[in-house]
Amino acid sequence: MPAIAVSHLSKTYEYYKKQAGLWNSVRSLFHRERLFTEAVKDINFTINEGELVGFLGPNGAGKTTTLKMLSGILYPTAGEAAVLGYTPWKRQKEFQKQFALVMGQKNQLWWDLPAMESFILNKEIYEVPDAQFKSTLDELGALLDIKDILDVQVRKLSLGQRMKCELVAALLHSPKVLFLDEPTIGLDVVSQNNIREFLKRYNREKKITIILTSHYMEDVEALCERVIIINHGELIYDGGLRTLLDRHIDHKILEVTFTEDVPRATLSTLGRVRELNQKRVVLEVPKTAAKQVAAHMLTNLPVDDILINEVEIDDVIRSIFAQEKA
Repeated sequence: MPAIAVSHLSKTYEYYKKQAGLWNSVRSLFHRERLFTEAVKDINFTINEGELVGFLGPNGAGKTTTLKMLSGILYPTAGEAAVLGYTPWKRQKEFQKQFALVMGQKNQLWWDLPAMESFILNKEIYEVPDAQFKSTLDELGALLDIKDILDVQVRKLSLGQRMKCELVAALLHSPKVLFLDEPTIGLDVVSQNNIREFLKRYNREKKITIILTSHYMEDVEALCERVIIINHGELIYDGGLRTLLDRHIDHKILEVTFTEDVPRATLSTLGRVRELNQKRVVLEVPKTAAKQVAAHMLTNLPVDDILINEVEIDDVIRSIFAQEKA
């Protein structure tokens, strides 16, 4: 049985149109125009135990709404979902002990108290035995290197330290499913990498099922072999990350530096010139011809250094969204 199974899941929000002005405010007391927004539209997917799946989409695509339905915070308008065999919005006690939701823009830790106080509170809420609590806290504290900040007020911690503590708070009861909504948002490069390395190791060792949303493509590339892409509430791709890249990338990027200036006209015959700055060029060439073009430049032009790079993943994702919009 899959850890997560979603069938024809939909969520529609109802709201009322509000026009400016006093008279329109008075009129709205007697007549209001009802409007609807389809945040999630008839999506289907399954995720197996132990998978770490990237859940991608632009702002407003329906990612967070989907995670909230899967965690039982929201009721769907239509469709079904099962997480570990439970219907999330029934909010059964047994289910709530087996998943965790971490939202990068919302805190679960008490701001004015040390993180340890929030951990103890979570221990009582989830009825974690003392021995298990101590063992899990010691393990997570060592993995995330936070043992020396457990008794410091949360408000005095850096953003990276707070996010590490948020992860500990979410994992203290050893959930089988973890929903991560932008866990590295706002973090510096070092903190982002630390969180990624922890998630990769924890997923590998504990076989925990993880759904990750992120606008940082480095997160997705480092952690996820499979991605689900949603746009305007509709699922537009579900499959391997490498398959996605191979399908949508038909070129490579050559970064070349020369020992002397090379005319743009000469370079234009080899590919599309993206940048040309004195003795450096960024050239877009067909993927199948990249090696031949590089060899030609090394033989016939005053090349000092040359790099053949893959297209950035975020460029691919943006192009997919642009195609959907068109």
